[in-house]
Amino acid sequence: MTRILAALAALLLCALAAPDAAAQAPAPKPAVATFAGGCFWCMEPPFDKLPGVISTTSGYMGGKKRYPTYEEVSAGWTGHTEVVQVAYDPAKVSYDKLLEVFWRNIDPTVKDKQFCDEGSQYRTAIFVHDDSQLKAAEASKAALDKTKPFKDAIVTPIQLAGEFWPAEDYHQDYYLKNPVRYGYYRTGCGRDARLKQLWGADAGK
Repeated sequence: MTRILAALAALLLCALAAPDAAAQAPAPKPAVATFAGGCFWCMEPPFDKLPGVISTTSGYMGGKKRYPTYEEVSAGWTGHTEVVQVAYDPAKVSYDKLLEVFWRNIDPTVKDKQFCDEGSQYRTAIFVHDDSQLKAAEASKAALDKTKPFKDAIVTPIQLAGEFWPAEDYHQDYYLKNPVRYGYYRTGCGRDARLKQLWGADAGK
């Protein structure tokens, strides 16, 4: 009996000492998607609303200069465009859904411009991070070419993602930090009016 009790005690000690595999396993890294849709302030809100989106970060991509500043990018000196980088959980939201939201929040019919903002720094683009995103983006664009509710051609390019440079802190979550100024800018720029012309009831979704 003593030996049985000793064996049970040993097993209990081992169980208590053994690491919890679930607790020890690192959390899976979120997937990343990057989109250029003009002013990055306006591209954060539609993605932030999506269940499964972990975070959105405004920044710059597509240029040559390292550590670009907002002043340099907005002046068109660096070749970058304003982008929003979306960290998301693929188990909760698909890349296809992100593409759908992207299209309906931009004007894909113009080059080097979005609404009142002009210049290559406001160009649209889908920056893909791997082959699966490339295939999905190409399929999404091809499908949209056939079903779009407007006549003009879609000129938004699909490009391989380059280095991402986060924008300055005051640009992050601008619509939350400065809701009045953000509202004036968005309305004054004619973004929602143009989106409604293009997408009708699906605008901004």
